[in-house]
Amino acid sequence: MSTTSQPFGLRPAYSPSGVIRPTAYSIITGYSANILQNQPVKIAANGTIEAAAIGDRFVGTFQGVEFTDTDGRRRVSNKWTASTAATDIVAYVTLDPTIVYEIQANGSIAVTDIGSQADFTTITAGSTVTGLSALMLDTATLTNSGNAALRIIGIASGPDNAAGDNYTIVEVQVSEHQNVADRAAY
Repeated sequence: MSTTSQPFGLRPAYSPSGVIRPTAYSIITGYSANILQNQPVKIAANGTIEAAAIGDRFVGTFQGVEFTDTDGRRRVSNKWTASTAATDIVAYVTLDPTIVYEIQANGSIAVTDIGSQADFTTITAGSTVTGLSALMLDTATLTNSGNAALRIIGIASGPDNAAGDNYTIVEVQVSEHQNVADRAAY
């Protein structure tokens, strides 16, 4: 049973097209916020990637970055560390609006919640040591009548997860995608 809170962010699970293929974008050198793997990101006005805030429309999740540091060495990382000065920055982002993600809820999700929508908990939660996001689905924001960031489409399969668990892991799709019109709850 999913009785332990062990969040992992918004982890890509599968794509109806059969392939989860991250798209290459850039991050502005010196960007002042951490971006962790599986954290939602949006396209900024200048065309680069930046961390999305709760309530922002976003394109997908951050999957990693490669860049040339100030010593001229090429670096590859699953996180962007705030204020990094670099060149040739390539950030990898899930972009396909049909991708199905898994996310752990901060409470119990019932089968009757499938089709509902919800937002995130603290979007910047996570570890700069492991580089992994720790955001969760916020059960307090579950709605059937309004728009929220994610639409619950199922309960994630697994031996230690079931509907009604204390910290249910669910399958979701982005309902407020930056490149697609909003999708209402069922």
